[in-house]
Amino acid sequence: MTDSTLSQRSGNGIVIHGMPINQRIDWLFQHARRHSDEFQSSESWLARSRYLAEHPNSITTFKCMDGRVNIPVVTNTPPGIILPFRNLGGRFHLGWPHLGEVIAAHVLTVAGQGRRSLALITYHYSKGDPRRGCAGFNYDTDAARTHTFEIQRQMEAVFSTGHSTVYPLVCGFETDEDALVLHGSGGEVLDLSTLSSTNHDTLPALLARLYPDMPDQMRQEMLPLVRGNISHIAEIKQSNRELNVEHREWMICIGRGFDWLHMPNQALIIGPYSPRLADPIRKPPASSRPTCESDVSPMTDFCCSP
Repeated sequence: MTDSTLSQRSGNGIVIHGMPINQRIDWLFQHARRHSDEFQSSESWLARSRYLAEHPNSITTFKCMDGRVNIPVVTNTPPGIILPFRNLGGRFHLGWPHLGEVIAAHVLTVAGQGRRSLALITYHYSKGDPRRGCAGFNYDTDAARTHTFEIQRQMEAVFSTGHSTVYPLVCGFETDEDALVLHGSGGEVLDLSTLSSTNHDTLPALLARLYPDMPDQMRQEMLPLVRGNISHIAEIKQSNRELNVEHREWMICIGRGFDWLHMPNQALIIGPYSPRLADPIRKPPASSRPTCESDVSPMTDFCCSP
């Protein structure tokens, strides 16, 4: 099978899952090379440089390992800007030693550069079918949402409730339309799928009401994310994409990288943060759990199963 054929099929999870395992592995390496070439291109580097010059503050996101939750894509943000933290169900605890060290080091580095940190703490769900929601929380959206608010409280306990340097923001992610759902500091909720490009002029006032305690510069830097998501939602609504998503991932990826493999229904990406790493590795849905221990590649840190 040629590279061009694999490239054409890479967006179609059904076709990839129908390939023999050797062809899937070939597709995987070719996909990685394409991503690397694109990321290193002059155009991509200039886009990141221009974005950071215009929006110097740091953006991190805490999210589930589900490949549908791809914040840079749904906000039309250049790759390499938003720093991801991933784990099963978006479960995190700042008391985990490695996670605490990584976050503290990042915040201190950013603060030392005179920049602020915006942390998007996400949960995800499907408004059309609960079974398309978060398997990491057994499709219980209320439990997933409650957990994100606990992470927010932990962030505030460590980095202050004043929010002058670090602003932890709870954000839902509706996977049917890739819509962000912003939770305001006073309990208000703004579902971006209810807005359109005609609302762009009113967005600064909406964000000011949602986050009156957020530094003005940080609210200004949220605007591109919000506007990008509104535009992306409009494209999704017109695309009539298939929503019958079932977990058929055939790879487990453990580590802090793998942005190049951030695709729906292909890989379970687990951050190396939990002190009991066997727990998130053991809990993927049975239908997608790799079983072939002999097919581990030392070059790519994943396990493949037919």
